[in-house]
Amino acid sequence: MKYADYLQKSSLNKEEIMALAWGSLVEDPPEGGLACLPAPPMLMIDRIPVIEHDGNRGRIVAEQDVQLDAWFFQCHFRNDPVQPGCLGVDAVWQLIGLYAGLRGAQGYGRALGIKEIEFQGQIRPHNEVVRYEVAIRRYADLPASGSAVAIGNAEVFVDDELIYTMKDAKVGIFKGIQYADYPHHSPQSRGGKM
Repeated sequence: MKYADYLQKSSLNKEEIMALAWGSLVEDPPEGGLACLPAPPMLMIDRIPVIEHDGNRGRIVAEQDVQLDAWFFQCHFRNDPVQPGCLGVDAVWQLIGLYAGLRGAQGYGRALGIKEIEFQGQIRPHNEVVRYEVAIRRYADLPASGSAVAIGNAEVFVDDELIYTMKDAKVGIFKGIQYADYPHHSPQSRGGKM
């Protein structure tokens, strides 16, 4: 699809999400880079039925089908399988970064923090669907640096039961940080303060 069409999306199906993760969804990505999703197994979403924009605010809702044999159930924990809570937090960061990209932010996303998280439940192998509902409370382009930032509050449900809440999850989109020549040593091959 064309980049202009991508920016108008109000939902994404599994095929589109996978193509975005692999970098093949948009045939004419912007020169500054297209904020994308991680590939499996770190990809934590299967479909996005809702993408809404309202000024510098918005909403994005995604669903994840729980798989009995998911990689994390195999190791977290032996004899007590549970989806790590940090993967739910990462799913929210993934969605906030994607939202920023859908608003036109160019570059690559990085989680910048979260103010508050509360876990009230868990995700087990025989659950069916996890739903991530993120209310974007602020999106801003930062013209001086060519960056963008999005901040959202989230609720995570498993089989329609609220199990996590998050406040002020923040993601930044930055140009010039991509490490496309991995695993070779290059200027982007080392991390540190951005």
